[in-house]
Order: sequence, then C-alpha cells, then structure tokens
Amino acid sequence: MRKSLVTGAIGGGAAVVIAIVVLTLHGSTSQYSLYVDARTETGDGVSESHVTIQNSGYAPLTNLKVDYGNSTDKIPVLNPGERVVLSPPSLSKSVTITDDQGLTVTKPFSEFNE
Repeated sequence: MRKSLVTGAIGGGAAVVIAIVVLTLHGSTSQYSLYVDARTETGDGVSESHVTIQNSGYAPLTNLKVDYGNSTDKIPVLNPGERVVLSPPSLSKSVTITDDQGLTVTKPFSEFNE
C-alpha cells in the first residue's frame, strides 16, 4: 500500500512538471505568427526581389495571399517552422500577406547593394 502511494505521488508530480513545461513553451510562442523579410538586391545593373515568409507560430497557417500590389502569390498551407522564398516582380514597393487565421503583415522592400 505504501509503495503504491509513493509511486502515485511521484507519477502525479511528474505529470504536473510536464504540464507546466508544455504550457510555458506554448505560452512563449504565439499560435499564429509570421516572419516576413522583403528585400531587393541590386548589383551589376541587375535588380532581384525576394520575399521570405516563415511560419513562426506553432499552428499551421492556411490560404496565405501574398499581395505585391501589381500581382499576387498564394500559399495553401504553411506549417510551423516552414519557410517559403518567393521572387516577386521587381517593381513592387511593399508586400502584404494575409491568411485565414486573421494575420496581416505588410513590409516595405529593403534595398541592398551587392
């Protein structure tokens, strides 16, 4: 009887510790979050634009619309940690990304000279 009581207390304590760790880790990361980097690189008379989009949350993002102002790209699903690099038209000044989860991120293109 005493042995099972001690074992139960240890198991219950371990479950509480695991629950606290899981809640702490999920609490520091948003469920829905996007990292966006928009840049235009110029050099040798050539200009190239790139948009990096990464799901920095812990839940999938769906139906992302990437709007460059004069054209759009669509990403059906972006899983947690997944990253996509797109090459938009070089005339774009900014990019706006929206999704089904209610996120909207707008970034101007940063210019870099090689």
